[in-house]
Amino acid sequence: MQDQSGYFTITGAPAPLVLTAIHDGAAVREALQDRFALDELERRYEEDPHTATWARLREPHIVGLHSRFEVDLNRSRDSAVYLEPADAWGLNVWRHRPDSAMVDRSLSAYDNFYQEVEGFLQSVVDRFGSFVLYDIHSYNHRREENDRMPADPEANPVVNVGTGNMDRERWAPVVEVFMESMRAHGLNGEPLDVRENVKFPGGHFNHWLHDRFPGVSCVLSIEFKKIFMDEHTNEVHTSVLQQLQEALVGTFDPVLSARARVNESLQA
Repeated sequence: MQDQSGYFTITGAPAPLVLTAIHDGAAVREALQDRFALDELERRYEEDPHTATWARLREPHIVGLHSRFEVDLNRSRDSAVYLEPADAWGLNVWRHRPDSAMVDRSLSAYDNFYQEVEGFLQSVVDRFGSFVLYDIHSYNHRREENDRMPADPEANPVVNVGTGNMDRERWAPVVEVFMESMRAHGLNGEPLDVRENVKFPGGHFNHWLHDRFPGVSCVLSIEFKKIFMDEHTNEVHTSVLQQLQEALVGTFDPVLSARARVNESLQA
């Protein structure tokens, strides 16, 4: 399956493990380009560059192509278009605010995304009974207000696993084997710092999926700290990126095995 909307892609046949990177995109449609007060590099700082490289490690995968500053697929519909600074961490997003028709066009893309994703995941449930979804993101840790010094590692794990509003007890085997597998792979010879719900519990997409597919969905919102890149210039630290990708790949088989065991209990 390949979506042709231009705002996102859904690639690959239904399978019980789905990878997504809905904040990777940086495109903005032509009608909005001259209206932004933020330039492309400023927007990219708050986007999740390179996360699509993780999502594309396995099919099926879902990748967002447009900037969250045009329409944020990880917000509720009524806040998906940032109109005021309060919507965007105090940033003045617009030099010329989009008119209502432009906002409606963005929300149409938002609606299409959720409709297509729902249909695709329903086909996964119909065939396999349940699914695990990796909702892959990244987050900044060297902000200007701290002179670009690294944020406190105690409060900023290298990998934050957000488990949102899932049935945590039911899906414990999946959550725990995911974190154990990531830690076991390590980073530069040291155990990988993987913790649950320290920085983020998961956003709207996570919660929507659990609400729409109750009991049969296990969504792990995986936030990688941007140690794999210079978050201010977008320069990639290739070795770190590759090690984190290898760690993620190492979770696939254990997670699928754990999902199968949970699935058997659901059908018992």
